[in-house]
Parts: sequence; C-alpha cells; structure tokens
Amino acid sequence: MASKYNEIDLSRVRTVPIKQRGSKVTVDDFGEPVKGGKAFAHWLRSLPDQLAVKRMRELVLAMRQAVSGRERELIWMIGAHLIKCGLSRYLIELMKRGYVTTIAMNGAALIHDLEIACFGETSEDVAANLERGFFGFTEETAERCFDAVARGAREGMGLGESIGAYLLKTRAPRREYSILAESYRMSLPVTVHVAVGTDVIHQHPGFQGAVWGELSARDFRIFSACVERLGKKGGVVLNVGSAVVLPEVFLKAFSIARNLGVSFDRITTCNLDMIQHYRPNENVLTRPTNFGGKKISLTGHHEIMIPLIYSSLLS
Repeated sequence: MASKYNEIDLSRVRTVPIKQRGSKVTVDDFGEPVKGGKAFAHWLRSLPDQLAVKRMRELVLAMRQAVSGRERELIWMIGAHLIKCGLSRYLIELMKRGYVTTIAMNGAALIHDLEIACFGETSEDVAANLERGFFGFTEETAERCFDAVARGAREGMGLGESIGAYLLKTRAPRREYSILAESYRMSLPVTVHVAVGTDVIHQHPGFQGAVWGELSARDFRIFSACVERLGKKGGVVLNVGSAVVLPEVFLKAFSIARNLGVSFDRITTCNLDMIQHYRPNENVLTRPTNFGGKKISLTGHHEIMIPLIYSSLLS
C-alpha cells in the first residue's frame, strides 16, 4: 500500500560540479601540528591554576592516564566544525600517539572529510548558493559518497569504515588529511551517525535511505561496544562541537551499557564548544557522571583550543 501523500521528485533537481560550486576552505588553510617546546611548557606552567586553565589541565591529565592505562578508551565525538576549522591533522596525530581509540562523527563531518580527501577543498558558501539555487547539489561529492557506501554495503561494513576504505582504495589525492582514511589505515573505528534530511547528499536523487540507514545502524552498534568498554575499563570521552546528534547518540549507547550492567565509575567526560548547549551538558556531562565519573566543561574556539590541548598533551 502506497502513501496517500505526495513526495517531491528528486530526479528533477539540477547538480553542479564542485569547481562551479566554490569552497571556503582548502587544505592550504589547515593547521600543521607542532609539538610545543620548552618555551611552550614554561608558558603553560605560568598560567594561573584557575577556572578554564585548571579544567584543561584536568582533561590533559585524564587523557594521559587513559593512555598509560592501555586498555582504557579515549572517545572523540566531533561535529563538522572541527574539520572546517582545519584541525584534522591534529586529531590524526593524536590517533597515532594513542590519544584516540574511537571517533564518532555526524554526517556533515563525513562529507567535509571526504571532500578534503578527494578535492582538497570543502565548505561551500551556503547563502550565495541558496540564492543561485544549487546549495548542496555538488555532483562529485554525491557520486563518491554513493559509490563508497554501495561498496561498503556489499562488504558488510559500517558507514565510517566504508568511506575510509574507499578513500584509501581509490587513492584519494589528499587522503593524508582525512580522518576517515587514516583511521581505516590504523584499524581504528570511526562511526558515522546520520539523521536523514540533515545532510546535503540527502537532496540527491541517488540517495538510498535504506542503505545509509543500515550502515549507520551498524555504526551505532560498533560505537555502543566502544562505550561499553569505556564503562568497564574507564577512560575519557570528549564531545567537540556537536550540539544535538552525538550527545543523543552517546546517551543511548550509554543506556545500552547500563542495561548490560556496566558501572561507569571511572570515566571523565568533557564538552568542548564555543558555547555550552543543553544536550551536551545533560547527556555528556551530567547524566553519565552520576555513577562516580568526572565532568569537565571547556568553552572556546576549536581552532585555538584543540592545538592548545594537543601541545599540552605532548609538551
């Protein structure tokens, strides 16, 4: 029985090549991770042991302890802003050094990561392209996403795994800047959690909701297994720039682990964003730490805070 309501016919939409679309961010804008030397360490020690500085030091200590604990989890949940701010290389370097065991991202982060890997540019001018009538209709982005997901579905992969494998196997020109490609190369799980209708590729006629939903559901189960290990072994979870989707995903994965009897009495949760929102405060900080964990709230621009935390960890 068919729906009694009309659906829009997406075959009518017009797509555009990425060069005609334009981009606001290129790999030339990306930051290059540099370990702070003695001068940085001296400056860091000179900061007052108060408020945000004290909380940042507590986070760095918790992350170092998690790495020294070996089996402990270090989960990063990221929105697209981290990639658009040119911070991918910092996260990749932290992956190499053991400061990341799992990454969860939303669908927008997947798109920006793939565009950087394939084209070396991302982040269109939304207002300008809405006026021109083709915001979100980039041909090459959709083609590569759909090809990667089709391959991954045939091989029984999750969504993040599918994109990472595709970027490596097709030798994407800027794959060394890709969190998804580097994570796949290192066998480190990156899960992608999509909400249908929130991402630009959902506007394209080739989008198959059933396939994307199946792979994202698999990623949720993978992520939930990581959260279960977090509760059992201890560790740190950071939410960096996701105001709604990932805090909700984390809480549901946390609830599964609690249902399975996990205690969560040795975890540290951190929310890092430019402003503090309701869901991260409740679902990442307050509710999960009611069982003996510790919460840390940091407010600041990602393009400053992530390099600062990176150098603090390595100094």
